[in-house]
Amino acid sequence: MLTVYAPAKVNLVLEVLGSYDDGYHQIKSVVQTIDWCDVLSFEPDRELSFECSEPRLEEDNQVMKAARLFQQATGCPEGVKIKLNSNIPWGVGLGGGSSDAAATLMALNALWETNFSPAQLAQLAAEVSSDAPLFIYGGTVLVEGRGEKVTPLPPLPQSYFVLHVPPLPRLPDKTGRLYHQLNARHFTSGKFTHAALQALNEGRMIGLAAMFNVFELVAFDAFPRLDEYWNIFEKMSGSTVHLAGSGPCLFVLLPEEQKAREICISMHRRGLQCYVAASLPRGE
Repeated sequence: MLTVYAPAKVNLVLEVLGSYDDGYHQIKSVVQTIDWCDVLSFEPDRELSFECSEPRLEEDNQVMKAARLFQQATGCPEGVKIKLNSNIPWGVGLGGGSSDAAATLMALNALWETNFSPAQLAQLAAEVSSDAPLFIYGGTVLVEGRGEKVTPLPPLPQSYFVLHVPPLPRLPDKTGRLYHQLNARHFTSGKFTHAALQALNEGRMIGLAAMFNVFELVAFDAFPRLDEYWNIFEKMSGSTVHLAGSGPCLFVLLPEEQKAREICISMHRRGLQCYVAASLPRGE
């Protein structure tokens, strides 16, 4: 049996440069994987099967989509029994489903000894979801285009994320809805990404002035009461709060683990869902 870990991600920068004719958006994003992970196990079997610790996630799961896609791409007749222990909250902007799909592709590549390169795996991952290719590489990456173009970056200096998941209803087709609310006045030139890349290339933390998420411009309309939890989190952390991906998860970024844990404890005392996670280097 093979056991793998599928990490969550946080967009440190997320810009939309424009839109394509087919309705998709052109993005530039600096993304960091973190050590908050789903756990998947793979056991050889006669057919493909899937079981999840969250039964509501079993239907139309990206894990099975990735497994079937890989089976078709390789022509491998073997099956596998896949079990997913889901730890990352779904539908909050942390990319758990996409990470599970990428982990599935990498695990089957190892299990079936098919020797696909990271670039080949990333190409398959893009057929599952726009976020999945970045997880093939992990660590700190630059994501461009529709999400299919991924470039590994110098690592973010060791950092800690305090993540708050507000008790808000999950939105069906949430990311699509948020993209639909964007228009030309929300588009940027890539300047925030450029500033973040300069910091990383110099071995520095990304400054607050460079951290930008285009969805913060429309998220408060999409998620009623998000501002309430944002303000609580900002007050209790004493730090600048950002939206994680398409939300509604929120995060603050800190260089010290102790401070991160103190904030998390304070949030727990308020009865709020909060976690601490560390930045992951590539390959871990």
